[in-house]
Formats: sequence, C-alpha cells, structure tokens
Amino acid sequence: MKYSLSILFWLNKSKADPNSLAPIYARVTVNGKRAEIATGEKVLVEKWNSKTGSVKGNKEETRRTNVLLDQIRAKIRKIYNHLLEEGRPFSSAIIKSMFTGKEDISHSLLQIFQQHNKEMKAQVGKEYAAGTLERYATSLKLTKEFLKHEYKCDDIFLHELQYSFITRYEFFLKTVRGNSHNTASKYLRNFKKIIRIAIVNGWLERDPFLAYKCTLKEVKRDFLTQEELDRIKEKLFPTERLKLVRDVFIFCCYTGLAYADVHKLKPTDISRGIDGEFWLFAERRKTGVSSNVPLLPPALEILEKHKDYAIATNGEKVLPVITNQKLNAYLKEIADVCGINKKLTFHTARHTFATTVTLTNGVPMESVSSMLGHKNLRTTQIYAKVVEKKVSEDMKMLKGKLYPQVNIKKMTS
Repeated sequence: MKYSLSILFWLNKSKADPNSLAPIYARVTVNGKRAEIATGEKVLVEKWNSKTGSVKGNKEETRRTNVLLDQIRAKIRKIYNHLLEEGRPFSSAIIKSMFTGKEDISHSLLQIFQQHNKEMKAQVGKEYAAGTLERYATSLKLTKEFLKHEYKCDDIFLHELQYSFITRYEFFLKTVRGNSHNTASKYLRNFKKIIRIAIVNGWLERDPFLAYKCTLKEVKRDFLTQEELDRIKEKLFPTERLKLVRDVFIFCCYTGLAYADVHKLKPTDISRGIDGEFWLFAERRKTGVSSNVPLLPPALEILEKHKDYAIATNGEKVLPVITNQKLNAYLKEIADVCGINKKLTFHTARHTFATTVTLTNGVPMESVSSMLGHKNLRTTQIYAKVVEKKVSEDMKMLKGKLYPQVNIKKMTS
C-alpha cells in the first residue's frame, strides 16, 4: 500500500492563556487521516506565522522553538520511514503513539490470518487435513482481494473492523466473486475463526460478527434410488474407462467413502472385524475421524475384481481411482447411458450410502454417523430429513392410487 505523509505545525488559539500564549501542535496526516501531537511549546499568538508553521523573529527563544519544531518534524519522518521499511500497515495514530512513547500494539487482520495459516500448515497430517489448509488459504486470498477492492488497502487493523465490514465482505463474495450463498457463508465462517482468535487473545474488544448470522441454506442432495443403483451396477458399458469409473462409484455407494478417502485407500485399511467379517478401517482425510464400515457383498465383489491392481501398485492402492474432475465428467456420461435424470457426481455415492443403502433400510442414525466419519450427529440428521421427505412423497403417491376419492374430496372442500 502507498502512504502519503503530511506534517503541519499549527497554533491552537482556542487554548491561549490570559497572556496570549497558545500551545503549538503538530498535525500528522497519513492518507487523509489526522492525528494531533502536542509539542509542549507555547508562543504568543501575534508571533506565530501560520503560513510557514513557525515562530516569527530572530530572538534566541524564537530560534530555539523553531529548532525544536524542526527536530519534531525530523523525528516524525524517521518514524514514518521506519514503518515503511518494516512493511507493516500504519496510520497517523500509530505514528503519534510511537512519537509519544506509547507505541501502538495493534494487530492487523492479515497478520493474524497469515500466522493462523502458518501454524495450520505445520499441523497438516496431524490436527488438520490438507484440504482444510487449502480452504483457509483461499479465504486469505479472498480477504486480500476484498481489502483492495473495497478499502483500497493491503491490510487493516483489527480495531478498525466493524459490522459493516462483514456485510460488505458478504456482498463482495456474492456479487464481485459470484459465490453462492452457501459458499460465501463458508468463507465467512473461516474468517470468523480468525476474529475469534483475535478476541480470545485480547487484540480485539468488539466482535464485528455479534449481530451477524452466518446461516446455510438447505440444498438438495441428490442420491440414487435402489432401482437406479442396480441399473448402473448391472449396465454393460462398452468402454473400459466407464467400467472402472462405475466400479469405484458403486464401491463408494456401499461404503460411504468420499473421493479423497477412496483415493488413498490401501489394502492394509481392510481387515477382519470383531464379527469375523471384512471391514474397512480408515480415517477420513477431511475430518481425521475414524470411519469403520463393514463391507457389504457389492463392495467385496469390486475389491475381488480389482485385486490384481492392488498387487500391481505394491499395496499402495486398492482401486484405480482417476482424478475427481474426470470421474465427474464420466459419471455424467454414465447417467446419460443409464437414463438417470439426475446430476450425478462422485459425492452422490456418499449420499446414496447414507440414504438408500443404510437409513432407508433401518440402520440406526448413530451407526450411519459412525460409518460416515461424522464428528457430530447433526451432520447425519440432514440425510434423515431427506429420507423422511422421500417417504412422505412415496406415501402421497400411494394415497393417490389407493384412495383417489380422498384427494378429490379434499380439493373440492
């Protein structure tokens, strides 16, 4: 950020004493914002030259006062140059506090954000997943963009943050960046963590998020019905690439694994459980929570089908998983071939496991939550709502078939 400095000495005539002696102040202006510094000097009102910002005359006392003012000006410029060399953001208030010996210990927003990300990076693979760090890195990048767009600056002090900063940031994400409501809310939640760190450490007194509600809108979660799942499973695809994508996708429909988890899955992650059957023992890359899943026959069949692949990769991989981008592109093709009119993505497999494969078939929510590797039950309850809605829709259709007269009576009443 570029800074402009202006130093002006002026006489505060309103504070003149009965002898017409008035105090001299130094007005420091940085990028249009002022701070007044008391010089401790007084001069007769008629002796002050407002154009030059100095005392008129050649007497010894006059020369001494003007020399002192020059020294003050030089000290202010020295502080200004020092701050520029340090590369830290500053203001006229910061210069004043450093001049008076009460150096400002204000922390800047990006300073805290960058430190947070640095510490998070050091804990990737231990406390945090690489994907989490990536999201916070993106949040930091967007915050920098917002500061330049909205405030025309490279950083901002924590004490300058207000409620309006949050609302304008949200507006920026939705309009300039074109993010959806939920995406913008997730970035703001990341930003809110930085604010909480500042508050807990005593660097920020007022929470700018105090009156702000960071809510997520409920989104439609596509999942496959059992009939659709069977259709994909039994379809004879003409190309090898679609067969491989179908196998990986079906495997995740019956295990609930996300892309990142199946991508890193090794043969050592599969062993016999307490019931003597084969289980999948893995740790979710996203949350670090254990995801232990008894393997159902369709999943076991796919593992058996690709057992040579595990050998070929020296036990590093279980299934031939390509990039997520290519998977989603091929799944769209699979949906078209199978006549499935849904937006089929790889994450649909996880939704299908939670709904069609488990909850719909009476598996308790606590068990489903454990297999999905959720940190809390609230996350799993989203799927329960989806199942309840589907049951409601199915029952309405059934009522329409069995009791059409009830519907007619209701419509005419």
